[in-house]
This record gives sequence, structure tokens and C-alpha cells, in this order.
Amino acid sequence: MNIVEISQNRYTTKHYDKTKKIPKEKFEQLLTVLRNSPSSVNSQPWHFFVIDNDPVKNKILPAIAEFNQPRVTDSSHTIVFCIKTPLDEAHLVNLLKQEENDGRIPTAELKDAQDQGRRYFVNLNSSTPQSQQCWEGKQAYLALGQLLFAAAAIGIDSTAVEGFDSEKMDEILDLKAKGLKSLVIATLGYRSENDGNAHRPKSRLPKEQIFTFL
Repeated sequence: MNIVEISQNRYTTKHYDKTKKIPKEKFEQLLTVLRNSPSSVNSQPWHFFVIDNDPVKNKILPAIAEFNQPRVTDSSHTIVFCIKTPLDEAHLVNLLKQEENDGRIPTAELKDAQDQGRRYFVNLNSSTPQSQQCWEGKQAYLALGQLLFAAAAIGIDSTAVEGFDSEKMDEILDLKAKGLKSLVIATLGYRSENDGNAHRPKSRLPKEQIFTFL
């Protein structure tokens, strides 16, 4: 399929076939997509908790809205997207070190420019803890979009889940102690035969209403 066909065929899965699991090699591709996702000034302010077994799925269920629980229990994999609280000095130093190790900043001048430029945008969006988290959340949703599209491209169904109690999830996964906060969840797997959403036509506003060409 080309990218237009992928976008037309992809939809939010409501019911998964619990007996079908994502092959390891395909799931590794999706993890690579998440790792390669873009973020403002390469800030990468995220951490992903990957759950592929029933005991841990059941552990997080108290944080999941009841109507969304089958999407967690029946899917092959569940990923909890988290942001850093705060986006601290240690993370900024670690980013710069990784970029240097990867050969992205071959000179001292470029290293300093990269560091200062990133700090400028981090500080610009960190007047309060809430504003910093909002900015980080925008980056995490870029990664979510990448994941959903990539999954559809290799024949894997998905659901973005916002119907959950983030405070309860943070408590269950002990995220505060880890300097993290849960933001959104993605479930991945294969649709069941009775997934009615698969048979509904896609509905989007016409391009005349959403595009302005200047």
C-alpha cells in the first residue's frame, strides 16, 4: 500500500482478537519507529512502558476506564507513553552525550550551539511545570502518530487510549519516583472478526474546509 491507502484504511480498533500476537520482528520495527520519532530540538522527553503479558495488563486495569479495558486485555501489546517530570539537567546532558557519540556534532562549536539551542527552547517552554509538561506532551503525541501510522503500514491494528486515570496509572507504575508522568496509551494487535468499526466508512471533513492555499 502507498501512504494514501494506509491513511484511508487505518482506523481505531475497538475489538481485538486475543489469540493473535504480533510477531517479535514486527514489534521490534515499531519500537524502532518510536525510538526514531521526531521531537522539538531532539528533546526526546519520553519513556515507554511496554506490556505484553496478562499479569501486568491486569495490574494496570484499575487505571483504565471500564469501556477501554478489553482493548488492553485483548490486544497483543499495550504501550504507556510517559513524559519526564521534570525535563532535568541530567537528561539534557545525556542527550548531548548521545548526539556526540552518534557523530551528530563533530566539533566543539557545533556541540555548544546544539546544547544552547536546545536549552533555549526547553527554557522557553518551562515557565511552569505545567507548561513544560504541555510542551513535552506535544512531542510524545508526535511519537504516537508515528506509531499508529507505522503499525497500519505493516498490517497491525491499533488504538490510542486517553480514557484512563493518569494519576492512578502513575501510582500503579510508581512513576513519580521515576520522574515520569503517564500521558496516553496505545494498544496494538489484530482486530477481531466482530470489530464493527472495521466496516464503517471513514469520515473526514472535506479538504475544501480544512486547507487554505496561500
